[in-house]
Amino acid sequence: MRKLILKMSVSFDGFVGGPNGEIDWLIKSMDETTESWILNTLWQAGVHIMGHRTYEDMMAYWPYSDERLAAPMNEIPKIVFSKGGITTPFNITKTTQALKDSTRLQAKDSFRSNSTMPYHMDSWENATVAIGDLTKEINLLKQQNGKPILAHGGASFVRNLIATGLIDEYHLITHPVVLGKGLSIFSDLSRPLNLTLISTTVLNSGCIATVYRHIP
Repeated sequence: MRKLILKMSVSFDGFVGGPNGEIDWLIKSMDETTESWILNTLWQAGVHIMGHRTYEDMMAYWPYSDERLAAPMNEIPKIVFSKGGITTPFNITKTTQALKDSTRLQAKDSFRSNSTMPYHMDSWENATVAIGDLTKEINLLKQQNGKPILAHGGASFVRNLIATGLIDEYHLITHPVVLGKGLSIFSDLSRPLNLTLISTTVLNSGCIATVYRHIP
């Protein structure tokens, strides 16, 4: 049985995005040590899971990037959770604020590419779409053999995952910024979530990477 890992970046006051999903604060505090920690986490995964809006954002971004994070993001298989299905996977509309922030700041970062040609689309175009009950779908995935399941956003998808109690580990990067208000991923909990600290890593960027294990 394999575990479900949630990887997220959060502000110092616990938000994963600004009120409109802004992530410019996240990108500004990235450096090579933070990137390396994320890279190690990504390569642990046997499959990436995400909501359909995050899938659309990532499909519009990662296949065109030559930064180090692009390799695991493009090569590892994907499962998209969408009860309505994915009807136009090859006609992605770049509408979310997260994608706008990523694209706008792309050219300012020395380790990001400005390429307009996709390098690796296969795993995105061939993503599995899960339309069933979230808890049942996750349990089926966890019963399979293989490397861990790694969950990405968006915020509403992650809130639902957390509410199920099925996340085994939380791999969180806390960025040195206070947003004051924004998108929370823990607001749908019906009772306290008990965790035990596995590791803490202080990064050169001022970010703190922590791994917590869920205590059922």
